[in-house]
Amino acid sequence: MMSVEFDNNDHFNDECGVFGVFDHAEAANLTYLGLYAQQHRGQESAGIVCTDGHSFHTHRGMGLVADIFQKSEIKELSGRHGIGHVRYSTSGDSGLRNCQPFSFEYAHGGIAMCHNGNIVNAHELRRELESKGSIFQSTSDTEVLIHLVARSKAKSMKERLAEAVNRLAGGFSLLVLGEKRLVGMRDRNGIRPLVLGQLDGSWVLASETCAFDLIGAKYVRDVEPGEMVIIDENGLESLHPLENCEPKFCVFEYVYFARPDSTLEGVNVYQSRYQIGVELAKESPADADLVIPVPDSGVPPAMGFAEASGIPFQMGLIRNHYVGRTFIEPKQSIRNFGVKLKLNPNRSLIKGKRVVLVDDSIVRGTTSRKIVEMVRAAGAAEIHMRISSPPTKHSCFYGVDTPDAAELMANKMDLEEMRKAIGADSLAFVSFDGMYKAVGKPRDVHCDACFSGNYPVAIDGPRSPQLSLLKILNKKQ
Repeated sequence: MMSVEFDNNDHFNDECGVFGVFDHAEAANLTYLGLYAQQHRGQESAGIVCTDGHSFHTHRGMGLVADIFQKSEIKELSGRHGIGHVRYSTSGDSGLRNCQPFSFEYAHGGIAMCHNGNIVNAHELRRELESKGSIFQSTSDTEVLIHLVARSKAKSMKERLAEAVNRLAGGFSLLVLGEKRLVGMRDRNGIRPLVLGQLDGSWVLASETCAFDLIGAKYVRDVEPGEMVIIDENGLESLHPLENCEPKFCVFEYVYFARPDSTLEGVNVYQSRYQIGVELAKESPADADLVIPVPDSGVPPAMGFAEASGIPFQMGLIRNHYVGRTFIEPKQSIRNFGVKLKLNPNRSLIKGKRVVLVDDSIVRGTTSRKIVEMVRAAGAAEIHMRISSPPTKHSCFYGVDTPDAAELMANKMDLEEMRKAIGADSLAFVSFDGMYKAVGKPRDVHCDACFSGNYPVAIDGPRSPQLSLLKILNKKQ
């Protein structure tokens, strides 16, 4: 799937990524590297907060991690504990005021917070808090959680946080940094990822295992759905303050979001994408000369398709990896400029050939149509489009910036209408059975609402029953 930095007309936008470390002399540097490894999860803004146990030190900015943090900024982030965040705005507007992590002082001291995902009842909670006098400085749903924690009457941080999270509905992974502790937590369905690791005796948390690989940390396990891990000088404590937990991990992490070298929920992302290509070739074969991926996330499924079909794999589309975030776009005289800026067909390879073009998804269909036009103009005799996910028919409300359902091509067209609209000679999507066979886990432990419309969390944001917090904590320990 192509980057969404320029042409926002077709594919999904990236979500966010988080990283945290407790009690390490190089906390700021490790957090920087952890965010750098997860840059694919958000390119809009980034931030780091570190603490020495007394004071909090923060630096946030718009843009890419490497541009925001120079040696001088990292040097100022003193302390042995830190959390960081890379963002793409799926909730709240774009701007410095919404850059995470947020840090603040309240009655119980300093605290910083960041999260990946979306709180679907944030607006309802915000109206309630504002009616009680709360004042908000951002439009991010993270700040709602901050106010809930600050207003809690519970005695300990873990109780205040658990009480607040019990009021949230949605899909999220959360990091909270106190003066002397680091807390990581996932929503009751574990929709968004969060992994736990160790480095030099210190605990680390991240959205993906690729962050651990860069810093040399050892992966320990995934944080469980509804689990709260509390890390302090005494080690790690695990609590389960949320009831009715049911795993519903986002299957699109395997299709596109996660880096292919990550392993999430015990599944290697690259291998799952490769196997989806194998299943796609079995389900929807094509009589062709070449299998060509749409870089980058189309590469593993295209390789799997080629292996299973016996059709040669070739990089017929070359991606420019050095495109910046802004550009001066010429007038319409240069057709498909946005796509051409990122992809260019290898004409000598494509000319006169029947090609299978493999991509991860079709959302609005705009970019897919432009790519087909570009490959056709390069001389392809036939173009057979194969998609390594089921048709995207529904919006996501759990941290992925998808269009309204009415704008989704598969929501308003059948397969033949979609084929004609994008200009391909044939079009096929992998089936649900094929996708889950490739992932190697059953469908009922995943969220595939963007494909099926089966939402694990109601969008109107019902909250869990208000149970005794201490009763839950004591029962779960």
